[in-house]
Amino acid sequence: MRSADFYAVHPVFTRQEFHAVRQADRSRSLRTTDSILTRAVASGRLLHVRRGIYAVVPRGTRAAELRVDPFLVASKLAPDAAVAYHAALQFWGKAYSIWHRFAVLSCSSIRPLELQGNELFGVRPPLRVRARPDLGGGIVSEPYAGSSVQVTTLERTLVDVLDVPKLGGGWEEIWRSLEAIEYFDLDAVLAYALALGSALTAARVGYFLEQHREALFVEERHLRALRERAPAQPRYLDSTREAGRLIKGWNLIVPERVHARTWEEATDAVA
Repeated sequence: MRSADFYAVHPVFTRQEFHAVRQADRSRSLRTTDSILTRAVASGRLLHVRRGIYAVVPRGTRAAELRVDPFLVASKLAPDAAVAYHAALQFWGKAYSIWHRFAVLSCSSIRPLELQGNELFGVRPPLRVRARPDLGGGIVSEPYAGSSVQVTTLERTLVDVLDVPKLGGGWEEIWRSLEAIEYFDLDAVLAYALALGSALTAARVGYFLEQHREALFVEERHLRALRERAPAQPRYLDSTREAGRLIKGWNLIVPERVHARTWEEATDAVA
């Protein structure tokens, strides 16, 4: 495959991907590959994003003017990299607010990357699923912008942001974002939530589903399985230990603003 043909279908790519394709056609050394990439960067045909990662500069555009898509870069930061948490909500078009911080799920250690006003940073998978080949499941390759992006499904993302709420943007952002999603495969939600082995996360997921029982067609069997894993003693909704009401069945102390969703009242008042 000619370099130009490769660039046409790989708007962002890694050095390894480029070298693998060239080797498939004919024997080429890694040194030759590096030489080609170096010349392409020097000529303005490619933009060097980070060591081993390149973005194609379209004809008629200067490298300095190119806006590189952070989702495409995120999925190239490691072989197992996947867009996750709030960034996954944003990828699927469900985030309530637009962020410029992108969590990248990976077992590898990813150095933070500042990219044209965006910050990409690595997050390790939850401990209980880290050793699994599929990292607990719920990661898909989705066609995007002429390429593809590894991203967590909405089902996994629901659990992930409730498991680590600071990576979901806090409770209002999480609630408003998740409420924009009309359908979940609840069996997938349940399987992943239980796989994490966290009583607090099971209770958070169960509490959210119970609050939205009718809208999401939640069955009693889903709630029952999560209640069985809920904490034995009352736990605060998060580490801030904000006062609130005890939600029986989940043993969660939930701030009134979350339980009553008082942010909706504020929105109605402004409207």
